[in-house]
Amino acid sequence: MNIPMHRFKYTNIPKDQIGQRLKAVESTGPTSASELSDVLSGKTFKIVTDKGLTLNYQFTSKNRLTLTENGGSKIQAGYGALAIRQGILFSHLIPGVQKGYNVYVDLETDLVTVFEVWFSSGRKEMTLSNTEIVVEDRETQREVYFGYLEISGKKPPETRHHLTNRLESKGLHWTQDTGIETLELYHSIASVNFVELTRHADYLGFCSPADYIALNNNMFIMSRSECEFSGIYTMYVIDLFTPVKQAGVRLGFNERDELEYYMFRGDGEIVGQLAFLEPFDEHGRAGMVVQSANDPQAPGKGQRLVYRPVRDFPHMTDEQVHEAALKSTTAFGGGAGAPQIMSGNSMPFTDKLVGKELTVRSDRSGPVIHYRFKEKSRLSYREDGQTQWIETDYRCYEPDEQLFWFSHLLVDSKPRASVQIVMDLTNGLTTCIHSRMGTPYFGNETTYNAHFGVVEMPGLNSPQYLRHEFTYELVGHAFSWSYSDQMTSMHHFTSPHSMTWTIFTDNQTLGAQWSSPCILIKLRPMIYLFCQNEEACNGAEMCELFNLKLMRACGFGFNGGARGVSLGLVGALGRHIGKYDIAKFFGPKARF
Repeated sequence: MNIPMHRFKYTNIPKDQIGQRLKAVESTGPTSASELSDVLSGKTFKIVTDKGLTLNYQFTSKNRLTLTENGGSKIQAGYGALAIRQGILFSHLIPGVQKGYNVYVDLETDLVTVFEVWFSSGRKEMTLSNTEIVVEDRETQREVYFGYLEISGKKPPETRHHLTNRLESKGLHWTQDTGIETLELYHSIASVNFVELTRHADYLGFCSPADYIALNNNMFIMSRSECEFSGIYTMYVIDLFTPVKQAGVRLGFNERDELEYYMFRGDGEIVGQLAFLEPFDEHGRAGMVVQSANDPQAPGKGQRLVYRPVRDFPHMTDEQVHEAALKSTTAFGGGAGAPQIMSGNSMPFTDKLVGKELTVRSDRSGPVIHYRFKEKSRLSYREDGQTQWIETDYRCYEPDEQLFWFSHLLVDSKPRASVQIVMDLTNGLTTCIHSRMGTPYFGNETTYNAHFGVVEMPGLNSPQYLRHEFTYELVGHAFSWSYSDQMTSMHHFTSPHSMTWTIFTDNQTLGAQWSSPCILIKLRPMIYLFCQNEEACNGAEMCELFNLKLMRACGFGFNGGARGVSLGLVGALGRHIGKYDIAKFFGPKARF
């Protein structure tokens, strides 16, 4: 069975096949491009954790160990170890049970953090729509244990490693000894936003649940499970002293269904730090949070906040969506439209187009539409080649001087469609976002195309060659947008083609997040057009115009489903909360 997750398709590998494929590495341990350490060879120690797990280790050689769990029978396995500053990270699997341990030991403080990792959990979770799902066997699970080395005659340490928010909003570029490069952007305490610079060709940002653990003043652990993608697990120790280093392990099945189990070293570069927005008396011991009392945190072992939006998104065919649209197609209020929670801080509408007649002429095969603006909220339009004028509702903003931004439905279109048009009447340039229901994946998912062109009207000398352009200028920038007093989200432009939104918790800590492809178009200095579709999520489209002089956003949302199709309003008050210096990592690269 092929499972599409955010446009990746991978096989739901059954439990018995997972066990067969793990056999090959259970006795050898992980591979490594760097030389594995032999510092543990000949040593024995006992790990005691606060949750009751005890592990007795005897390291018989550089890559073989004997283990007992909670005083049980002896287990022999292969392992690998890497030293990083005063600590050791080692990893091993336990033969025959589809689980293992990744362990960090601080040899100066005797403190230990243990990650138990396993496959084929049979885990049941409730999604946000109260739908019960069974997690795929291939998705790697984890449980975190804090503890210490028990040493005869020595009192146990009083402190422990702990969950932390001190990595929150920091960004790093990592280059592994494998040659793999990633951007890891930690702008949440429950999730990580990462961009694969070498594994994938599109430079899209992705989000996965994550753990952040403080080891000491300068050292941390980051752990992520790529839920809703391939299910693979990555964990590494970070040393932020100069030079920035990492030592880690990767375990699981990648998007090509290949088993990966290796340790790695990496060199890091801090690419920026966004603003901390928590209260000043929050000193960094905050860990994973629940967004609200109703969030479906799966209880018990392996508990974590996992955003699984595609599981809550019912599949509809194109025809089903059209049938729903025949019953209800609404604009700017009611129906399935964006509620007031997304438009409470919108900009005012303008009537400055009333009485004007003009043509929006897109280049090449883009739409050419003739307009008569009759009232502040009513217009007539005629597409090129048609003779009949159609009257419909519209809404128009003037977000900057003589810059007009309006939208309307294309009446009786099949599939249902709308246009969002920005017109600059100082230079005659226009961009038309043509939106419609339906993609190859879902009938109830939107899609759009951007068309550049000109405005034709009496007294306006439109250019022949000059056009609006796609831009990289906002890559790396982060903004918080308050759509109403009930809804604030951070938008971070993680790459030239994708963005991530992160929802704030009650005390302004950054919580659950997700990513989508997007486009950014420069209209004027400090004026941008932004469009995104929440792919493999809720299928909704949002198109906003940003005026960064005013720190205001205004625009339109387009979506459809069982309740019908709706064109709604969005608008927000903004704050610039920092930038990562990451644009330099993007651009065409040779791939041989």
